[in-house]
Amino acid sequence: MHVIHRGIVNKNFKENLLISFKKSFNAGFGVETDIHATKDEKFVCFHDFTLKRMFKKKLSIKNLSYSNIETISKLKKKPIPLIEDVLKASKNKYHILIEIKPDFSTKLLKKLIKQTYKYPKCIFISFKHKNIYKMLKINKNLKVGLSFSYNIKIKTIIKKSKNIKVNYLVLDKKFLKNKMIQKLDIKKFYYTIKNKAEFKKYSDKNNLIFENL
Repeated sequence: MHVIHRGIVNKNFKENLLISFKKSFNAGFGVETDIHATKDEKFVCFHDFTLKRMFKKKLSIKNLSYSNIETISKLKKKPIPLIEDVLKASKNKYHILIEIKPDFSTKLLKKLIKQTYKYPKCIFISFKHKNIYKMLKINKNLKVGLSFSYNIKIKTIIKKSKNIKVNYLVLDKKFLKNKMIQKLDIKKFYYTIKNKAEFKKYSDKNNLIFENL
């Protein structure tokens, strides 16, 4: 199961845009996208906590309504989509890794679960593991994964992998070479594969999160 990181990205397609996700689906791949919640509790597909990098505005996603974000992003021709738009575009045919970036309240997580329940190919992941544990308390049957950064200790990954309710580990590609990690009896995704040589080397035996190659 390979998924494209933030959708197809090149000179014509920008990260986390609906057109980029649609292009990914048309190529036969699932996608990974980050999400944040707006002030009016809409779930937007966007990597950063603020609009500074993409739009040169020192504004936080959590402090803006979706209509504000939509106006700003459309003016720059980089319209930020809602997760519901991406779900509809997937037509329930492709996996979507939904990475929850901030700490979400239980109320927000319940809303997210309700909004996505018709899309069984969704996999919820987060570096903030409390999000995942809270989601499992709401619905133990969700497909979920714990994300880990490149500098995390092996023993921490092994310990957390023993939670039988967790379906996936999401790991930096450096762990592809670690024998202890490879032996763990749990499915894994490895991020982020950025060149064709790496993809060719690892794609037969692993689930990869890769850039547009």
